[in-house]
Amino acid sequence: MREITVISGKGGAGKTTITGALTSLLNKPVITDCDVDAADLYLLLQPEVQETHTFPGGAKAIINQQLCVNCRKCINHCRFDALHYNEDGVLAVNDYKCEGCGLCKNICPANAIEMVQEFSNRWYVSTTRYGSMIHAHMKPGEENSGKLVTKLRDAARKKADENQASFIINDGPPGIGCAAIASVTGTDMVVMVIEASKSGFHDFKRAQTLVDSFKTPIVAVINKHDINKTLTAEIEKFLGELNIPLLAKIPFDKNLVDATTQALTYPEYQPDDAITESLRNIVTYLQKPENYEKKQAQSAS
Repeated sequence: MREITVISGKGGAGKTTITGALTSLLNKPVITDCDVDAADLYLLLQPEVQETHTFPGGAKAIINQQLCVNCRKCINHCRFDALHYNEDGVLAVNDYKCEGCGLCKNICPANAIEMVQEFSNRWYVSTTRYGSMIHAHMKPGEENSGKLVTKLRDAARKKADENQASFIINDGPPGIGCAAIASVTGTDMVVMVIEASKSGFHDFKRAQTLVDSFKTPIVAVINKHDINKTLTAEIEKFLGELNIPLLAKIPFDKNLVDATTQALTYPEYQPDDAITESLRNIVTYLQKPENYEKKQAQSAS
């Protein structure tokens, strides 16, 4: 079994579109949406939920109004401006600003504040037309995204063993934060989707440095390669200098947008065109065991 994580340095690079396409071309993989802060792979794959589980978020401050003496000490010391008096003159907590640090509880002279663990996050085991899917929904601004990604990947491995699946495909988040780190740690290969823009190239370099720190093999896909051919040439040169295989260059194409709006993966929407052939070439590369062995040996040297 191979575990592949698809990431990008920035949002909007086409990572989820590529993930959905690879999913549709592999034979019943287990699919994991690790972009838990802004999950959207479900829009393409339309999963049917079979199991629902809760997952703890951060702790939030709760005020016991009967004990509160209105000393304002918590308001004066909260760095996140999460405590205030509401229109009724009652001390209240803004859940979206509260970071769960616990300072207010520790400095309250009346012991009127408690920190309560929230369980508003949910993760799911679902079925799709292409295989089992593990995904989640987080409350906006919630904590523990990295831990939730780890939980999803653990569940995906168990499901892959149960299904005797040959591949796990992880749709990772953009950037280099906790969720991205949790998505690439211990994976067999990272497919890096690079948008042919200055911000896309810049953020790819940051993500590439992150993945290299884990000595994980990287392959690349340049998306929207024809919107800036000069920059695409620079990206190709950079990849060559780092010995990162470039598996495909995907053009900017309205059909990609149309497929997404119809909740279809691109190979479903255009099964016989050049873009789909490029996507099939990526899958062919991923299916060859020697590509993993070669890259692992290079990374260890």
